[in-house]
Amino acid sequence: MDTLESRLQKRIHVSLYALLFLTGLLGISVLLEGCTDKCEVTNEYTFYEPVYTTLNELRSSVSVTAPEPIKTVGKIYYKDGFLFVNEPGKGIHVIDNRNPAAPVNKNFITVPGNFDLAIKGSMLYADSFIDLVVLDITSLVDIKEVNRLENIFSNYNSLGFYLDAEKGLVTDWVEKRNVSIEKSDCDTQFNIQPWGGVYYEDGIALASYVKFDKSAAIAPGNGSGPGVGGSMARFTISQDHLYTLDLGSLQAVDITDAKNPVAKAKTYVGWDIETIFPHEEHLFIGSSSGMHIFDITAPAAPTHISTYAHIRSCDPVIVDGDYAYVTLRSGTTCQGFTNQLEVIDIKDVTSPQLLKTYAMTNPHGLGKDNSTLFICDGSAGLKVYDASDINLIENKQLAHYSDIHAYDVIPFNNTLMMIGEDGLFQYDYSDPKNIKLLSHIVASNEE
Repeated sequence: MDTLESRLQKRIHVSLYALLFLTGLLGISVLLEGCTDKCEVTNEYTFYEPVYTTLNELRSSVSVTAPEPIKTVGKIYYKDGFLFVNEPGKGIHVIDNRNPAAPVNKNFITVPGNFDLAIKGSMLYADSFIDLVVLDITSLVDIKEVNRLENIFSNYNSLGFYLDAEKGLVTDWVEKRNVSIEKSDCDTQFNIQPWGGVYYEDGIALASYVKFDKSAAIAPGNGSGPGVGGSMARFTISQDHLYTLDLGSLQAVDITDAKNPVAKAKTYVGWDIETIFPHEEHLFIGSSSGMHIFDITAPAAPTHISTYAHIRSCDPVIVDGDYAYVTLRSGTTCQGFTNQLEVIDIKDVTSPQLLKTYAMTNPHGLGKDNSTLFICDGSAGLKVYDASDINLIENKQLAHYSDIHAYDVIPFNNTLMMIGEDGLFQYDYSDPKNIKLLSHIVASNEE
């Protein structure tokens, strides 16, 4: 029976259901709104501020001072009994190496933003951020800057911070404070850059797990001829021309008049080029994706001949006779996982062919003198092989120094000059089966 009381109860129930339904809709609306307009995610970062130096200050900073201890090691170059050891971003140590068993640290050349060098006769060429500096080293106690090609390295930048007309160049980074960065949109991601952080205010912010290398952040014969560089070099000299790698380009510089260099053609090669090695009338350019071969018959205008492609990996290269020797290694900048030595047939430079592959640990620089092959295998140390038969290299290991971290080598006149995290090592390999340590200059590995 439909009484008044029952009708009132039904109306109450309907009202309650309506209220619950509306409340549910409101809750869903709040949730949806929270996922679009009011979603908040906070990440913790370390803020680094760029330090600028004006061009006038940079270009007046080249100087020669008393010898300094080697702190960190970069490229090495040998010329007429002297070793020139780059302190990345800082300058060049000059070492009298006429007696490799007792090398003498002579002086230090301050060159801001220096990472590479090459020498012809008595002229030393060094990069200084965006400039090429010419130093007269006729007298090693009176080294002088005699010329400079300004703005020749046009691609310089530090994590996207290019030359500022008023402030100058970024020459350092200073850790300032920890910061919290909030993102308020659920559908977007933090704009993480390839170097592991984000742009923030007037600097950068890096996550706590990112290791920040400030130095990397501001980087890339006879008496009358060029000296000898290592396999990791980005500078080399051939036929009265200096060749340099400027990020993705090959820059030719005419040094016929050694004191007055003239910039010539700049040729784009590839964004991932790393090292350069001259052989006869060719340049062999190592990249993280392959080896490029250029003809320099016309030295001022190199022309591309061929490219040998390989798995993405850091890649220095040397050449001896009909073969190129390439080491591939994994590394954060190369984004590869391959660690090996490759031997490539280059009898036909238009069509290089892979002949043999040998497993390594983390190979960096390498060098070869006659049949003796030296490989800097990173944390696995220095390895020495008899490479007289390219098919049996791994079976003919002559020596292994496993207690050092090896980076690059220059073998010359039975003396091996090797640079690594622990400093400069020199070995006598006149008897490859009985290699002897001659000397060791320690690197402190301080910034």
